[in-house]
Amino acid sequence: MIERKKYLELLATRIEHYPVVALLGPRQIGKTTLAQQFMAGRAARYLDLESAAALDLMRQPSSALEPLTGLVVIDEIQRMPELFPLLRVLADRRPLPARFLILGSVSPWLMKGVTESLAGRVSFVDVAGLGLGEVGAEQHRRLWWRGGFPVPYLAETDERARQWQEDMERTVIERDLAQFGVSESPAVMRRFWAMVAHYHGQTWNSSEIGRSLGFTEKTARRYLDALAATFMVRQLPPWFENLGKRQVKAPKVYIRDSGMLHGLLHLASPQRLEEHPKLGASWEGFALEQALQITGDRDAYFWATHGGAELDLMVLWQGRRIGFEFKFADAPGVTKSMRVAMADLKLDRLLVVVPGKESYNLGPKVEMVSILHLVDRLSRLAQAEIGCEAED
Repeated sequence: MIERKKYLELLATRIEHYPVVALLGPRQIGKTTLAQQFMAGRAARYLDLESAAALDLMRQPSSALEPLTGLVVIDEIQRMPELFPLLRVLADRRPLPARFLILGSVSPWLMKGVTESLAGRVSFVDVAGLGLGEVGAEQHRRLWWRGGFPVPYLAETDERARQWQEDMERTVIERDLAQFGVSESPAVMRRFWAMVAHYHGQTWNSSEIGRSLGFTEKTARRYLDALAATFMVRQLPPWFENLGKRQVKAPKVYIRDSGMLHGLLHLASPQRLEEHPKLGASWEGFALEQALQITGDRDAYFWATHGGAELDLMVLWQGRRIGFEFKFADAPGVTKSMRVAMADLKLDRLLVVVPGKESYNLGPKVEMVSILHLVDRLSRLAQAEIGCEAED
């Protein structure tokens, strides 16, 4: 088992200051394990809304929850969105006899009532896949190939990892998407998801996807939103500046887990990945997710103009604009596009993240960063003052 101390520390801090904490992330990412570890040594009650016993108990939710004290953990909360108004009432009691840790496998905006009912009472903790800081940067090749879901990452063989990923794909399509009103057949949704994988790292075109599968543009967009709501797909929004330039307005799409991406592309081995046209895009998505695990994704964007200038990722972080380019190359140089992005977006720092072992400055405020050093580099950047950074 890989310890995920940062999440346990986050939970301890949040539960101290909020009556309700929501632990969110895709299925099988480790939320239940984290909750059980967090419960250890605490007076706690665990309710899994996917179990028949818990559902039977929750037929009268007020009677079931109101008497409980200490820590109350409710797993798969999205199955009973009608609980949110009740949780608001329970969270407002004084003195507060119980605090609630709720676990969910869908985005908050799909859990009807969570933001409205619990505004000011809930804190969100998003659980991502395993990261470089948890498995060790020297394991980045395995993490890139297998992805960050704990089971396939730790599997004894690639074959077992791939079988797990195929089962996850089937679960999301046949179970989760159906809950969101997606009525297409599993075969059609598999084709749709596979087409999203082929768009990985590109700007989204709903009309083109819709025409290919016989959907309307609106339907294609709704299905993409549904996949994003299960944390399987990332829609990276574009950044706009008043620059007098035509800028790209469609989002970029990524399969958030690199292992799931490789499965959807039917890649049987790392060697096949090395030969695939999506090699660079796969690296981009993997390295992007690793960066966002550190900076957060609340203020994360890409930027592109119709003139050809672009930036893979810009985050507003620690009061600064940090840009990222993700290059599957040993020694990339500073390109014209990078210079344009630095000038137009007024970046405080531009990091070019590569799979090699070396890190060094490429120019003023521009540096090449090995994936081996990414966690440490961002940690130091977070601790440094802007003025000091400008001088290093």
